Amino acid sequence: MKILHTSDWHIGKHLHKIDLSEDLQLFFDWLIQTIGKEKIDVLLVSGDIFDQSNPSQAAQKLYYDFLKRMLPLKCEIVITGGNHDSVAMLNAPKELLEALNVRVVGGATEQISDLFFTFKDEEVDVVVAAVPFLRDRDIRKAAPGETYSDKIEQLRDGLKTYFEKISEHFIENHKGAKFIVMGHLYVQGAELSESEREIQIGNQAGVEHKIFGSEADYVALGHIHKPYAVSAKSNIHYSGSPISFSFSEKEDNKQVNIIEITSKQLEVNIVPIPKFRRLVSFQGTFDEVSEAISNFTNQFELDALGEIEINEETENVGVTENVEDIIQHHGIEGLKIVKRKLIFKDRLMGGSGVFEGGIDVADFTTTEMFEKRLEFETSYDDDFKDELRNAFKELLGNLGGKI
Repeated sequence: MKILHTSDWHIGKHLHKIDLSEDLQLFFDWLIQTIGKEKIDVLLVSGDIFDQSNPSQAAQKLYYDFLKRMLPLKCEIVITGGNHDSVAMLNAPKELLEALNVRVVGGATEQISDLFFTFKDEEVDVVVAAVPFLRDRDIRKAAPGETYSDKIEQLRDGLKTYFEKISEHFIENHKGAKFIVMGHLYVQGAELSESEREIQIGNQAGVEHKIFGSEADYVALGHIHKPYAVSAKSNIHYSGSPISFSFSEKEDNKQVNIIEITSKQLEVNIVPIPKFRRLVSFQGTFDEVSEAISNFTNQFELDALGEIEINEETENVGVTENVEDIIQHHGIEGLKIVKRKLIFKDRLMGGSGVFEGGIDVADFTTTEMFEKRLEFETSYDDDFKDELRNAFKELLGNLGGKI
């Protein structure tokens, strides 16, 4: 049996106002081709299907068009919700999709057994525990007077207990089958990028990979956008996002994981995803950046997206005007400048000499916006600001994917 693991599609995502739906459409084209070519039996999608809890009609259409195109391949699908997803929205067509061999688990279920799905072929039985993103209310009970550190420990303990129950249910009901566990959470040691939203109190409730137990033959994780083998020995993997969603991911090699299972062994094969768009950074003085842009050539199907950082010794109005001119009229085919930063070193000595453009509120994470707001509160001491940060992260954890 062949199983393909992917995650973090973030359908509806924009990068500095650029709609990335074309990138995802090209990925879906490639994914469908790969599933057909490799004769994949089961597709696992480990959370963050959409970028927003209330996705646009266009985002929903891209999702359902993909599922419709999958029907002729006879490939069964398991989809779990992530911290960006709305449980109600994902679950709404659940019964209809199940008739089409698409299992959807938008959020934690009342019965652990409802997370388990069995797939069989002539050689092997495979059991999948489709664990979605677990929200605060799913894994702990709030108590009056508890401290911030108490909440972090309770979340860690709650996650550990939940996955222990998953293992117990497998042992009691499916022992002898090959076992795959899905999850959408932060495991300690994974590398974050700019485009991930913090979960479970700012990722501070990150867990060790040991919580998945010794029964799982493969753990298919979502949330981290950089592909990452948490434990190659135990087959615990983040597949990563299929495309780059921020400039911090511009050098990432994107992939899907194909798990080939027989009665005797399990083998994990990494399959690179083709790059459809380049994200590129230009840094230096105005003259250096201008020359680098003029020499740029795009070698990919979609327009490259660029960020520029100009570093000059002294403040110069002419440089600011020339940067705007480059952005609007650089004349390089296949390149869009979407973000800019100007740094004047002489002004840094006496105050802020950093000017940013090409960004708006949508370019910042919720936590980054809160931090920027804190910068204006000069009357608050550091201890009080830390208390506010902790309270804000707890609030984000309670809201889950609703913001």
